[in-house]
Amino acid sequence: MRLETIAKLLGGSAVGNTDVEISGLCADSRKVKKGDLFFCYKGEKFDSHSCAAQVAAVGAAALVCEKKLGCPLPQIIIPDGRAAVAKAARAFYGEADKNLKLVAVTGTNGKTTTTYMLDSIFRAAGKKCAIIGTLGISYAGRFIAPELTTPDPVYLHSVFRDMADCGVEYVFMEVSAHALYFDKIAGLKFEAGIFTNCTQDHLDFFADMKEYAAAKKKLFEGGRCRFSVLNSDDAAGREIARFAPSPVTYGLKNPADVFAVDVEERITGVSFVLNLFDELYEIRLKMPAVHNVYNAMAAATCAKLLGINIGTIAGGLSSLKSVPGRLECAGSFNGAHIFVDFAHTPDGLEKSLQSLKKLCKGRLYCLFGCGGNRDRSKRPLMGAIAAKYADFLIITSDNPRYEDPFDIIREIEEGVKPSGKAYITVTDRETATEYAVHLLKEGDVLLVAGKGGETYQEVMGIKHSYNDNTVIKNIIG
Repeated sequence: MRLETIAKLLGGSAVGNTDVEISGLCADSRKVKKGDLFFCYKGEKFDSHSCAAQVAAVGAAALVCEKKLGCPLPQIIIPDGRAAVAKAARAFYGEADKNLKLVAVTGTNGKTTTTYMLDSIFRAAGKKCAIIGTLGISYAGRFIAPELTTPDPVYLHSVFRDMADCGVEYVFMEVSAHALYFDKIAGLKFEAGIFTNCTQDHLDFFADMKEYAAAKKKLFEGGRCRFSVLNSDDAAGREIARFAPSPVTYGLKNPADVFAVDVEERITGVSFVLNLFDELYEIRLKMPAVHNVYNAMAAATCAKLLGINIGTIAGGLSSLKSVPGRLECAGSFNGAHIFVDFAHTPDGLEKSLQSLKKLCKGRLYCLFGCGGNRDRSKRPLMGAIAAKYADFLIITSDNPRYEDPFDIIREIEEGVKPSGKAYITVTDRETATEYAVHLLKEGDVLLVAGKGGETYQEVMGIKHSYNDNTVIKNIIG
């Protein structure tokens, strides 16, 4: 694509010769290649305008920037460099998203499971599908390891291009609050937008819950979504329903278009009767917990709106055995069940422990930690929640990142100590897991929470190979 074409698209003022061929786009100075158009903008912590000389030396062809730079490369001056990235990337990759039916899922918890449920339903209907989210990108027999829940625009649109070329029809993607805040999905239109819930998370970035919720709501503004599928049992979901296009609600407690009755929970799964726009069907999930009923209702509502019949929906939901690291049974030991869950928020941990407490015939154990350099205010909250439901706690490391694991554990302990509940602290997660597993007796349940399907543990900027499921399987043989 010619630079002059991109300049017209962005509407900026040109400096230098724009009759230049652009072979790629890049917004990360560490990944620039010869012939790339590099985007400069002032971020939260770093201003990439300072990288102009560096990318020029590597062979960048031109710059998009927010101010004129003393650099010999051609430049397109625009007011907002970050906003320009999504717009340029979409055009550069031939608006590939127009050849795909996109479904967006946003919310604090449940995004990953809902996308996997949608994928299972639409595959049962014979559709070619793709998933983009926390666990990675999968389509057409390919898997790309995860970096961000919602990829940055250049990479996202390059993947859309390949998906379209591979014949993918439906893309189910998680859209994070950060992606919405930075408008990474600018220009995209969705067949449906799904809102799962809004509970405390990411307050290290957002000023308060109001600002966090406002970011989530952006998905349903500006005509982005053809249908809006909303949780009526969530206050933010009810608020979105007042302004979102074509709102359709699901829930268990408040009036909703889609709801479930006769919910029966078991350690191996949950069954219920789904009322899907007055069509009734018994659903059997191989995953336990009421929060998976919510995820299933969200996926079923979306699928029905997009033309899938209820029988196929039920078949797709029942055929999904598990979602990696989402209240996933990792195995049994001494007659006890061990579950791995991504629960890393107060609400997520409470829902998982609540469900397991009801199903546990013996003692309920909870092993968890909290991530470093993230919302510190949730640490004592999660400690208090774990103490409320579990009979014994094993507090350990999650991804300490650049924090001292002992400091993180101490802040979790602040929420545990007032309860008087018995607990132990073991900084090394693998050692903690081995200790916890060998406490188990028949009828007990162990929840290993916080990391879910992650395949690493991040310490001082280095991601070390680590997976809760693998560790547990090695311990139990």
